[in-house]
Amino acid sequence: MSLLDQILTFNETFVSEKQYEPFMTTKFPNKKLVILTCMDTRLKQLLPRAINLQKGDAIIIKNAGAVISHPFGSIMRSIIVAIYELGAQEVLIIGHHNCGMAKLEANSVLDKAGARGINEDTLEVLRYSGIDIDSWLKGFTEVEDSVKHSVEIVKNHPLLPVNVPVHGLIIDPKTGRLDTVINGYHHPVTL
Repeated sequence: MSLLDQILTFNETFVSEKQYEPFMTTKFPNKKLVILTCMDTRLKQLLPRAINLQKGDAIIIKNAGAVISHPFGSIMRSIIVAIYELGAQEVLIIGHHNCGMAKLEANSVLDKAGARGINEDTLEVLRYSGIDIDSWLKGFTEVEDSVKHSVEIVKNHPLLPVNVPVHGLIIDPKTGRLDTVINGYHHPVTL
């Protein structure tokens, strides 16, 4: 049985036995909070427990490294929608120690892509089309700097209300300990 078949078989039982009922909530975050964090599997259950989140408390957006690459990309759009349409009033950017994006070099990803059938011609077409694939796939050097960068993109976005605090934190994926990089209550917007 394929992984998809296993998922769909489980889902039939989940729905028919109404196992979804304990997870029911509204789409509006109880704590009026939107969080951008890393997709790292270690954070799936640890992060909500470490910051006392219960079901329905926050909107959680995940991507590789909790990085906002572009002020008008999908991550920033999701944050703006969370604020204006879903009632979020604060933003947390939470990176983590020992992140896979730390010191990631594009050639590592591209070598693996090549091994899985992506040929050099495809990469050349992307480069010829103006896509800087090497920069796009490059990670960051220091998690603190990456968190600061993402916080600044959010704080300086032209659609962000000036009264929305944007905080930057780093979590230890082993212990759940949080370190504050930027306290949004005390860090003014730079324009």
